[in-house]
Amino acid sequence: MKVKPILVFGYGNPGRGDDALGPEFLNRMSEKKSAEMEPVELLTDFQLQIEHALDLEYRRLVLFIDASVSCKAPFEFKLEKPERDLSYTTHAMSPAAVLQVYQSMTNEAPPASFLLSIRAEQFELGGGLSAEAQENLYQAERFAGVLFVDPTFKRWRELAESARTVSYTHLTLPTITE
Repeated sequence: MKVKPILVFGYGNPGRGDDALGPEFLNRMSEKKSAEMEPVELLTDFQLQIEHALDLEYRRLVLFIDASVSCKAPFEFKLEKPERDLSYTTHAMSPAAVLQVYQSMTNEAPPASFLLSIRAEQFELGGGLSAEAQENLYQAERFAGVLFVDPTFKRWRELAESARTVSYTHLTLPTITE
């Protein structure tokens, strides 16, 4: 089986309210059939683990997607770099720690990787997405439409760098079509 050059990895617990944002983002992406999605593989799990470093092999771009209570609404988008943080010894790792494991394991730089953090409000066991999280997810989906029009490191890095100075709530984004 040939590995697709772009990996979109949404993680979170679908049974914990807004923690389902990563997996729900992937569910919605999988429903969209377009030429932009042909080189994209979707992967989901409850959390990032050391074994996920293997999923990065032969990739050109990686997009991690997660719920976050610490990011600004509706979402934040940033470039990830390999970093050995405290999460590398736990059962739930950060994207940076997964990249560091990949680099240590292969003695190569990991693929260009970005994190799309979607603002979450509540994590109630058995709860669904909050109204705020649903709106933030919608805005993140619209932003992904921009990402996948030009899925290159250069363009994604430009968008990540502009994220420091541009509010995505005011960014003109394309309408998503089913």
